Amino acid sequence: MHFGRVIGRLVSTAKVAPLRGYRLLWVEPVDARGKATGEPPLVAVDTGQYGEEEWVYYVTSREASLPLRDPFCPVDAALVGKVDRVDLAGEAPVFGDPAKAASG
Repeated sequence: MHFGRVIGRLVSTAKVAPLRGYRLLWVEPVDARGKATGEPPLVAVDTGQYGEEEWVYYVTSREASLPLRDPFCPVDAALVGKVDRVDLAGEAPVFGDPAKAASG
């Protein structure tokens, strides 16, 4: 699994049949602290109604199609969860929601 931040939506007027009903989102890869990794953004299938600026985790390769209705759908990445908090040994918690970070 990988961390990412949703940075926008991709609008598609034509999709393969198994992708109909799913949104496609632009995702910026980030590290465990929420900092951009410098890797290029990617397009991922939204499996959980995620929104812009949300910190998410995603899967790639063969695993990307498994959360979809059709497990043989041709996708490269799928969002599978929202990051609420990351606890790293010896460091303060990192929150997915900036409001929670401000309140501690």
